[in-house]
Amino acid sequence: MKEVLEELKDSGYKSFNYDLESSFDEALKDPDFIKLCKSLKISKEILMKYTSILEKSTVEFRNCSKCKNLLECKNQVEGYCYLPRVEDKGLVFEYKKCKFKEKLDKELDYQKNVYSFHEPDEIINANIKDIFIDDKNRFEAIEWIHKFIKSYPKNPKQKGLYLNGNFGCGKTYLLSAMLNELAKKGFRSAIIFWPEFLVDLKSSFQSDFKEKLDYVKKVPLLLIDDIGAENSTEWSRDEIFCPIVQYRMENNLTTFFTSNLTLEELETHFMNGKMEVNPVKARRIIERVKQLTTNIKMVSKNLRK
Repeated sequence: MKEVLEELKDSGYKSFNYDLESSFDEALKDPDFIKLCKSLKISKEILMKYTSILEKSTVEFRNCSKCKNLLECKNQVEGYCYLPRVEDKGLVFEYKKCKFKEKLDKELDYQKNVYSFHEPDEIINANIKDIFIDDKNRFEAIEWIHKFIKSYPKNPKQKGLYLNGNFGCGKTYLLSAMLNELAKKGFRSAIIFWPEFLVDLKSSFQSDFKEKLDYVKKVPLLLIDDIGAENSTEWSRDEIFCPIVQYRMENNLTTFFTSNLTLEELETHFMNGKMEVNPVKARRIIERVKQLTTNIKMVSKNLRK
């Protein structure tokens, strides 16, 4: 009886092994499958245990060999190829970056130096080479940022810019492109869309309120975008904005602002809270902004149309 059982087991094993080998031999009709298997330099006995998943890898391997850029990627995970590697006399499968994904990641590596809050991709990816230069009304601001990019690495303790102008003239893009250029040189910055940042802070009292506020106060380069577009309240003025500009002024931290308002109009904006009219506090804040920045007005055509 024992001999019969052992014979049945042996017969089942041989049948299973035959099926594996048969499936593997069928897959070998694909030249790309052969190429992938040869690259692993491992025995057929091991390879045939992974036939179905090797076939999946072959499809992705073939897609990569014909691909010309990331936009053409046909693999399950864009920019990655599902490939095997030998480990402990077996195969392990993992996603590996393609050459196009590696190149893109290297090009965008600077973005880890830029914290962006509630800004669109266009601003996050702003490039100094794409700045619109066909309007002479933009020349003063463009010349200023080019000089700043050159001088900041040698002298980080210098004034930023209060850039005001009409809606859609490219103020935020211009300064974001400048910060991205400096990020490529290793300098950290933050771009904060001010109205939304205040809303977010209010909702984070029970969580990371202090961490967010401290980060904005202390980051080496700060762009406060669209100042004056927020609802003016005593809280946002006295407990948030004033401590930020006070800290940055005292510690010589370079700060930038974009606004549709002139400094005089911004002072009026800060003067009027929900509960009071306070020209003294507004004046103090504007003096700090002036201490932190050079003021340039840029009036240009609306680039968002």
